[in-house]
Amino acid sequence: MSQVKPMRADARRNYERLLKAAAAAFAEHGENASLDDIAKRAGVGSGTLYRHFPTRQALLEAAYIDRIEAIATRADELAKELPPGEALAEWLYEVSEGMIQVRGLKALLGSAVTDSGAAAVTACAATMKAAATRLAGAAQQEGTLRADVEPIEVLRLAHGVATASELASGDGKYIRRYLSLLTEGLRP
Repeated sequence: MSQVKPMRADARRNYERLLKAAAAAFAEHGENASLDDIAKRAGVGSGTLYRHFPTRQALLEAAYIDRIEAIATRADELAKELPPGEALAEWLYEVSEGMIQVRGLKALLGSAVTDSGAAAVTACAATMKAAATRLAGAAQQEGTLRADVEPIEVLRLAHGVATASELASGDGKYIRRYLSLLTEGLRP
């Protein structure tokens, strides 16, 4: 049985600097920020970046994992505060709003809701799908969400709402309206 060796102190510092530089670059330039620029900002070579993060997707996920976990935690908070249908609607609003406010998050969540290969098994995907499953299941049990709606579909629709709102105004001011139109169609 092999054990994972802890990172050396210098490797850990490089990892942390890369995450900080990536978060700043993604905030400025979105998910297509230059990986070479990220390495330069962190004061490391490209090889170091790729040793820690073999793909852009891996770096994007690592940079936003705390935010994704906070979104999932928020789902549970809303479930305690509101009736299930309202909790689901409010969570979808917050998810959609976050996709517009945090550059790169929409791309990350987009890959989390795809059916293709490796993206479907990332930590971000699993966290978001689990939160959506809990909220959608409660809303279905309550009778405010159609029984034939899959949790992954709810996430995909939230992604679409964020995109539609961004196209309409760029700042997300239509999210509530579009979610209202959407949730009316999701009711039994």
